[in-house]
Amino acid sequence: MIDKETRIKVAIQKSGRLTEHSLDLLQRCGLKYTRGRDQLIGYGENMPLDILLVRDDDIPGLVRDDICDLGICGLNIVEEKRQEFATDGIDNPFSVIRELDYGHCRLAFGYPESSSLKQAADLGGKRVATSYPAIVQAYLKKQEIPAEVVEFSGAVEIAPSLGRADAICDLVSTGTTMKANRITEGETILDSEAVIIRTPLEISAEKQSWVERLLQRIDGVMQVRESKYIMMHAPKTALSEISRLLPGSEAPTVLPLEGKSDKVAVHVVCRETVFWETLENLKDAGASSVLVMPVEKMLA
Repeated sequence: MIDKETRIKVAIQKSGRLTEHSLDLLQRCGLKYTRGRDQLIGYGENMPLDILLVRDDDIPGLVRDDICDLGICGLNIVEEKRQEFATDGIDNPFSVIRELDYGHCRLAFGYPESSSLKQAADLGGKRVATSYPAIVQAYLKKQEIPAEVVEFSGAVEIAPSLGRADAICDLVSTGTTMKANRITEGETILDSEAVIIRTPLEISAEKQSWVERLLQRIDGVMQVRESKYIMMHAPKTALSEISRLLPGSEAPTVLPLEGKSDKVAVHVVCRETVFWETLENLKDAGASSVLVMPVEKMLA
């Protein structure tokens, strides 16, 4: 039985754009957990790891205070809270230990189409509405732009039409929300994605061992997300061209074919997307019997 003191607590967003991806990531790392329908805690059955489902704004604080050992949330939240904690005199409240390559978005300025504002340099003496006042204030200060930051929760894009601000700085994914509100996207001040943050305090050797194991599994999951295992027959003379055509591949495994002195079997793992055009180019190079399969798990 695993002692409670060795159990790792991971905070993730209880509902939102990162929730499903984060739970799926942990499950793909082998975690099986028990959670009641309305419970906000999932108890790991086969790993000493428990999931706490909380508001995304609360995750950095829970990690900073060592209530949770790890947290998965957007870099936008992490950087906003880091700026807030810094003003309170708290340095290094947590560390980012992995970028997870999902939940991509950007924090960008937006200017109403009807205004004369076209760039951040035009914001002197103006009001900027945002849900990320600490990040925006730090950016404006660094750029020496004397604008007023207005904290605005909810639908930031409507702030100009309500007369609350002259411009906005908001998260952008596709840009359709800004366009629908007749706002022109401007400068990006932060590119965001889901990240893992870690408590700043020292943890036990047992916990650290499991954290390292979890990170290794996450690396393996991320590595194979676009990876494909490709098998084919090919002329020996085409091996160089085939290696060139396969994106993100290591040196292929080459095996002899029974009764074929001029052809071999080629097995290779490609760590990038394999398009139809790639397969057609392989065929043109002389490959045949090409088989492409997904890779479920891989450790480097």
